[in-house]
Amino acid sequence: MAAFRRFAWCVLAYNVLVVLWGGYVRASGSGAGCGSHWPLCNGVVVPPAENIKTVIEFTHRVTSGLAVASAVVLCWWGFRVFPRGHRARKTGVLAVIFLLMEALLGAGLVLFRYVAQDASAGRAWYLSAHLVNTQLLLGMLAATAWFADPVKKMLPEPRSWIVLPVALAAAITGALAALGDTLYPASSIAAGVAREFSESAPMLLRLRLLHPVVAIAAAAFLAWWALRAGANRWARAVLVLVIGQVAFGILNWMLLAPIWMQIGHLLLADLLWIALVLLYLEAPARQRA
Repeated sequence: MAAFRRFAWCVLAYNVLVVLWGGYVRASGSGAGCGSHWPLCNGVVVPPAENIKTVIEFTHRVTSGLAVASAVVLCWWGFRVFPRGHRARKTGVLAVIFLLMEALLGAGLVLFRYVAQDASAGRAWYLSAHLVNTQLLLGMLAATAWFADPVKKMLPEPRSWIVLPVALAAAITGALAALGDTLYPASSIAAGVAREFSESAPMLLRLRLLHPVVAIAAAAFLAWWALRAGANRWARAVLVLVIGQVAFGILNWMLLAPIWMQIGHLLLADLLWIALVLLYLEAPARQRA
């Protein structure tokens, strides 16, 4: 079981890297690097490395395929080492399902042409669904690693679930704000604010205004919830990551959202989500134990 648990953490870490690369695909405008073809790339299995955007998008597809393979292996291994009805089996199956949905959502982005400079409402809705699915995937992988520990046998209190949609709401508005930064880069803070409040501002720029409000409210709630959960490593991790996210978000705004800052912001968001899921699972179980 120890080997399975280590592999589960490795699969989770790898999927975080794949998510970050997907963020880079969006931030660099490389989503159309393979044209409107899927699963082929520009009509071929392996495209020539003539265009950097093609290389970026094709690399994301390859790493995503490896992510699916690793989750399938994790699920198969879970069925080999755990008895019928074990929660690690169930979360392993859900992780595979969410990964397959992730692949289908990625295909839809290409086939519906919700890539590059597309600023439609459909892309905003689709991106939100994609993000929710990604977070559920990471949550299931984290839960699989957590349930693989023979000591972790208790389930969290039902009323604690509210913390997860709060975090998702902040993440969704953050994803929409990042898309707005990509499509409508600002030349300065003043110019960006003026454009957001302009009567002719595009929908994504108006939606970008939601993120600071939702993020600050969510940060306060998550910090309060972590303090209430008690003194353990995941509560401390949530507090540190909440503070880091707020500071990183302010810096990202001040620097006009360069790509490396967007990826760093996404990394902290994913780590915060994973820490929240683990705190959600662990803190109430400890209290009742």
